[in-house]
Amino acid sequence: MIADKQQLTEEQKHEAERQLAILRRGAADIVPEATLAAKLAQSVLTGKPLKVKLGLDPSAPDIHIGHTVVLHKLRQFQELGHEVQLIIGDFTGRIGDPTGKSETRKQLSEEDVRRNAATYEAQLFKILDPAKTKFYFNSEWLSKLNFEDVLQLASKLTVARMLERDDFAKRYTSNLPIHIHEFFYPLMQGYDSVVLESDIELGGTDQTFNILMGRTLQGAYDFESSQAAILMPLLEGLDGTNKMSKSLGNYIGIDESPNEMFGKTMSIPDRLMVKYYELTTDISNEELQQLKRGLEDETVHPRDAKIALAKQYVRMYHGEEAAEQAEQHFITVFQKRALPDEIADFEVGGGLLEDGGMTVSKLLVQLGFAASSSEARRHVTQGAVKVNDRKLDDPNERLQLADGDIVQVGKRKIARIKLAL
Repeated sequence: MIADKQQLTEEQKHEAERQLAILRRGAADIVPEATLAAKLAQSVLTGKPLKVKLGLDPSAPDIHIGHTVVLHKLRQFQELGHEVQLIIGDFTGRIGDPTGKSETRKQLSEEDVRRNAATYEAQLFKILDPAKTKFYFNSEWLSKLNFEDVLQLASKLTVARMLERDDFAKRYTSNLPIHIHEFFYPLMQGYDSVVLESDIELGGTDQTFNILMGRTLQGAYDFESSQAAILMPLLEGLDGTNKMSKSLGNYIGIDESPNEMFGKTMSIPDRLMVKYYELTTDISNEELQQLKRGLEDETVHPRDAKIALAKQYVRMYHGEEAAEQAEQHFITVFQKRALPDEIADFEVGGGLLEDGGMTVSKLLVQLGFAASSSEARRHVTQGAVKVNDRKLDDPNERLQLADGDIVQVGKRKIARIKLAL
């Protein structure tokens, strides 16, 4: 039985309302908010923590700041005494979520899924409390369903309902193929909520259909109260326009070096800074309002707020000492326009001395300053590459470097050459 507000003492009502106010922060939508409020009231009344679910795609284990939006919301739940259910979609991952795709996604092998999933834990626990986090693989229950079970599950939804999804509808009207097994992705994700009896499910607004499926299926399986859904906004990347994405290069990775993380944060557009604070840090609502007022009345300079944000990111993911060092590095390199006192030595192969030297593109790839020759060429054409403060403009130029020469890409990637003879 879900608690009625009349059953609560004034103190309990206040606590339930306090939790709801915290959980509203930054949410794009809560479906329905009345259900979330009722579940919080029930939890306060009984002392029983809510089960809060997040599904994870095992095909993308490298987490960037955009992914942490939902993780910080989960952390809020944990700090309020609730329990997090993290579901590695090792079974659903063999299908691949078709959301936003114009074609069928490649299925992942079990080996691929397990390898990718293995990288999650260390990254997630930089934000989440391990003691209040439970990990699950949905193959634990989905692989045990027989064909009769699958038919029963499929009978809960109609094809018309499935075609309410924009991507399916667009492919259908464009005469592009939709394979039957793709319909099972949202069904399986929703069935996870049935098995785990989740009270709340979190996700981005791009996952709205899949997340609401859990609520639908719990109702179809006669749950007394179906789960509520908290939908979080998608975070724009460093370009200020597109969703943060590694493929677009507009991201801040939580495993990047402190200096790289600090420098990238300083390039966040001013107009998005409050949003980054709100969605990806744990500053209080009071501190957030104070920051907003300071920026609006110009008592807080955007640069100072951004430096504080950069330090907070580095502190969160690398520790206090790394945050102090990254700030000093930024001041030295960017504000004083000088090289830092300590520059990492990179040992480069003897190809620099053979056949007229090594091309600029190959050098940048070997240093790890570019992932590919095409990315290296782009750095050069953008005027971002220097050797001993000489700007390079030809990615095919062959370099004859000596020990101690300084190679720079932008302001954050700096190396001192050591030749491997």
